[in-house]
Amino acid sequence: MIPILICSVIALTIIGERFWALRTARVAPKNLAVQIHNLYKQNSLNRDTLEKLRHNSPLGRILATGLKNVNYDRDVMKESVEEAGRQVALELERYLNTLGTIASITPLLGLLGTVIGMIKVFTVITSAGVGNPTILAEGISEALLTTAVGLTVAIPSLMFYRYFRGRVDELLLIMEDQAIYLIEVLHGERSRQEEA
Repeated sequence: MIPILICSVIALTIIGERFWALRTARVAPKNLAVQIHNLYKQNSLNRDTLEKLRHNSPLGRILATGLKNVNYDRDVMKESVEEAGRQVALELERYLNTLGTIASITPLLGLLGTVIGMIKVFTVITSAGVGNPTILAEGISEALLTTAVGLTVAIPSLMFYRYFRGRVDELLLIMEDQAIYLIEVLHGERSRQEEA
């Protein structure tokens, strides 16, 4: 039971932290690429602005990396944005493997507790016999309790693991969309496409 309870505390901590860390306003502020493009048109982008942008949000870090390479051709800028995006993706997925591991091992820990409990029940049977069903029932219920607790921790952990995986994918798509928009606008492709 103690390992299962430790896993439940860790899972709750991760779930709370990921809810806080994966908010859209924190990760990919709306219309950030448009705001940066406006600053770029006004020649208001300088080193301090880029540094603020880098520390503003994960999307800001991606866009700031792209803006450092704005004077190079589109492919170089896109490659730098993709590299920054891979690093941000790893950051967004932080702790999710731990949550997935907890979802996988807590039922096994519960099953292990049940097996150990049943071994104890059979030990009682061999020493005291089957004359007292209260002792047997108490031992069996104690053994099955660990499986129930393990499943109670595993099911929500698995649900939130899947939810956060989908949330990370959704945020990555939003960031990719804004990064592509900025690349196309800065290299003049977006305005030509809109005219056509």
